[in-house]
Amino acid sequence: MRDPRFLSQAFDEARFGPERILNLRERLPTGDQAAERAELWLRERQVLGGGEVLLITGRGSGSEGGVAVVREAVLRRLASLRRRNVVAEVREHTAGSFVVVLAPLAALVDAPRRKRDVAMPAPPDPKALEGLGADTRALLRQLAVRALDVLGVHAPSKRFVGDEMVRQFAALAPGLPAGADREAALRAAIAREMEELDER
Repeated sequence: MRDPRFLSQAFDEARFGPERILNLRERLPTGDQAAERAELWLRERQVLGGGEVLLITGRGSGSEGGVAVVREAVLRRLASLRRRNVVAEVREHTAGSFVVVLAPLAALVDAPRRKRDVAMPAPPDPKALEGLGADTRALLRQLAVRALDVLGVHAPSKRFVGDEMVRQFAALAPGLPAGADREAALRAAIAREMEELDER
């Protein structure tokens, strides 16, 4: 008879796909390491496509005292990410895993900052955007103008548009995957956010 765990894993891989599953049990991290890894991965998944992902924490049955340290640390971080509009919904999938629905990118930019949340890097200086290609800056400018228009600012000044470009970039940058094609991922994220704004 086949082990039901393998059958369950096969169904999960068919439903989510291997790139949309994060198994935190594999490397036996501490609670803080697991929470940090989960946040970085969820931000990247949000930028790359959103939707549903599977987060496997384990039940903690092998932990000292039977306390699910990783699970509890990840749950706390998920609550923080929900307040910051990275996560829209969390559902328990099994005793050791969660289905996480990622928030739309447009919601990410509108998230309020809270002092007690995990510190985010300071927004980049507007001059930092000069390192982006001309096409990327043009797309970022279009996104800024469209986002301001949705907020009711129909004829923004050049400086206002520049500030909004920096704000949008600062919200999207933490979720971009590392590697040579980060700028391509940024352009794809900008295009997705513009589509989301058009649907409002």
